[in-house]
Amino acid sequence: MDFEGRIHRFGDHVDTDMVIPSSFTGTVSLETIASGCFALVRPGFRAAVATGDILVAGENFGCGSSREHAPIAIKACGISCVVAASFSRLFYRSAINIGLPAVVCPEAAAHATEGLRGEIDLVQGTWRAGGETFCFAPFPAEVRAIIDAGGLVPLMKARAARMKAGAETGDVPVQARVAPRTHAVWPIHPEI
Repeated sequence: MDFEGRIHRFGDHVDTDMVIPSSFTGTVSLETIASGCFALVRPGFRAAVATGDILVAGENFGCGSSREHAPIAIKACGISCVVAASFSRLFYRSAINIGLPAVVCPEAAAHATEGLRGEIDLVQGTWRAGGETFCFAPFPAEVRAIIDAGGLVPLMKARAARMKAGAETGDVPVQARVAPRTHAVWPIHPEI
């Protein structure tokens, strides 16, 4: 699972109010939300982003409020991946939950240059830009599945549809079981 694009560089402690001001959050329109991305701190950011570009930042990216619109705005702009020295836990989980990779790689964040092209491999755990390669913890298969599906909700909907199709045809998935009392079906993960 690779991502490649032009780097958009930000510093430390970029909070969610900088990512998207509250005046852009009273809508479900992705176009409106995307237009507000970094609107007050970097006007024209949306126009400068090409689909697939990569956002690189320093420490504590996504701090501040727990505004879920922040990773949505970044993804809606066309950013394919966010790389930072560290993330706010809420931002990190929200990003993964909507299918936006959030990669912790302090070395990449320290050496990234605005406008250069970067390449990231979530399976191998590598970042390449400007002739340098840095490593980070590869993403587990479960997290990559969320990203591949476009987020946790689409992943769960797809799984439910597969299970429903199996139940209707009598071909129940091998990794499913009936829960006691509720008779609900859920996937079994080997880690559980």
